[in-house]
Amino acid sequence: MTEAAVLDRSMDLTRSKRLKAATGDTHERLDKSIMAGEPFASRERYALFVKVQHAFHREIDALYDNARLDGMLPDLQGRRRLAQIGQDLTDLGFEIPSYDGEPEFGAGAEADIPTALGWLYVAEGSNLGAAFLLKDALKLGLTEEFGARHLAGAPEGRGLHWRTFTAALDAVDLSDEEEARVIAGAEAAFNRVHALVRRMFG
Repeated sequence: MTEAAVLDRSMDLTRSKRLKAATGDTHERLDKSIMAGEPFASRERYALFVKVQHAFHREIDALYDNARLDGMLPDLQGRRRLAQIGQDLTDLGFEIPSYDGEPEFGAGAEADIPTALGWLYVAEGSNLGAAFLLKDALKLGLTEEFGARHLAGAPEGRGLHWRTFTAALDAVDLSDEEEARVIAGAEAAFNRVHALVRRMFG
């Protein structure tokens, strides 16, 4: 764990707030990279963004079947979005991508829980911020029922959905070494999305 992270912990910040602080720069660079790709300039550009989302969520899809994580995080299955992303691509007239190699978290494989929590933190955070993206998608004639399904908010509202997740995340008992793996997992997830954005948008 970095010195800054240790300091944060001594100040009794919650895990989710420590994650936000530790990954803030990486997250900001990613956001700028995405918007530089002009994903809402056209449906074709938006489809590239959806392909980024599909590739990322493929990496973590097996985590939603993980029994240990299911015992830690509320409504884990309900937070899964790969199918909706795939349907969005179909709505837009694109085929589901094929991939070389195995995802980051393979089906049936024993996942490192702290690392997985970091990746899921990134996935859930992106859903919280999707409210702004949905407004831009609506301008392209897309909706929560067509083309922008994966950007839809939870029935109880995005804020409550996020707070429920972070409360559970904050409550997991972890050692200092495991805390460092959560942060490393979140950084790896942000960097994975960033690499996908560069690949898709050029």
